[in-house]
Amino acid sequence: MSMYELTVVEADESVRVDIYVAKALPDVIPSRMFVKRLFDEGRLTVNNKIVKQHYKVHPGDLIAVDVRVDDYPDERIKPENVPLDIVFEDDNIIALNKAVGMAVHPAAGHYGGTLVNALIHHFGVLSDVNGAKRPGIVHRLDKETSGILLVAKNNMAHARLAKQFEEHTIEKKYVALVEGNVQFDEGVVDAPIGQHPRYHDLRCIARPGEGKQAETFYTVIKRHKGRTAVALFPTTGRTHQLRLHMRHLRHTILGDEKYGNKETFSRLALHAQAIFFEHPFSKFKMEISVPLPPEFVPYF
Repeated sequence: MSMYELTVVEADESVRVDIYVAKALPDVIPSRMFVKRLFDEGRLTVNNKIVKQHYKVHPGDLIAVDVRVDDYPDERIKPENVPLDIVFEDDNIIALNKAVGMAVHPAAGHYGGTLVNALIHHFGVLSDVNGAKRPGIVHRLDKETSGILLVAKNNMAHARLAKQFEEHTIEKKYVALVEGNVQFDEGVVDAPIGQHPRYHDLRCIARPGEGKQAETFYTVIKRHKGRTAVALFPTTGRTHQLRLHMRHLRHTILGDEKYGNKETFSRLALHAQAIFFEHPFSKFKMEISVPLPPEFVPYF
């Protein structure tokens, strides 16, 4: 289940709530009829109250939308022979190098070309802890981010890996190219992250006491004229955490069309290079890494 919360701003005053929700959640709401179903089932509220579809929103209204995995038909998710870069595999887990531009799992209106479509084709049955839409998916990377990703082949492996993520014992290393020359050789960003008040697919740095706690350590790898290569070590896993934290430092990640300037690099200059975890069955300490993308190499 995913709960989306939207706060109406002045620019949307007097828009019908069903139209507002469909426009605000284009990747989640496939149609106005889908919105009607949410109304009929009491899964769309305004200020914690059930309203009519023709209700016109007001600035400050808090709209909550409850969208569930089983809202979308499973038959739309088809196996696809999409190549995968597998870097480690045993009877319980898979580690792969996700390509830039590949979404991890299907969403409303986008059912093909995802990592899940490829996993179904190559492996068939995987863990189903997160439902039929996300077989094997223990954690995720943004579509625009490349790099290492773990997949669980069975539910026991999934549960044990998920516990490590929950307890923050899994460590991840990212590399990024950011705007400007980072002043200090190392540092930490401790800034809470919250839902963007208008756009469901964006996040923002929240005010103190609000949002979810988020922390990122960074070290400078190499400085160039007008840009810096850095290593990033998040201790929490908030959506868009690294992108927001580097922007918070006024060193936005290059190529970031959501929070910066897409034209500054050929892609989002963020890559999950390594992951450190305990194998869910053998208990061995695992370190799995993947190479830098070719376009990163000149800067590192």
